[in-house]
Amino acid sequence: MKNIFTEHPRSVGESYLMHMFNASRFAFTFLVLFFIVFIHAILPFLFVRTASDIVCEMSKDMECRKKA
Repeated sequence: MKNIFTEHPRSVGESYLMHMFNASRFAFTFLVLFFIVFIHAILPFLFVRTASDIVCEMSKDMECRKKA
């Protein structure tokens, strides 16, 4: 029988708790990025490369995970 709580985490090579931690970490990063990009929109001389650098690092991290 399928377990809807563990099916996806296993497909990316993680346990349920590991997946919850990683998803929460990404969510927190996106929240921080929202404020960084919002400030950058108003004051474009601040955080010039910060958001794009963080997004590139997140992308690399996600690509290293097992494909679903």
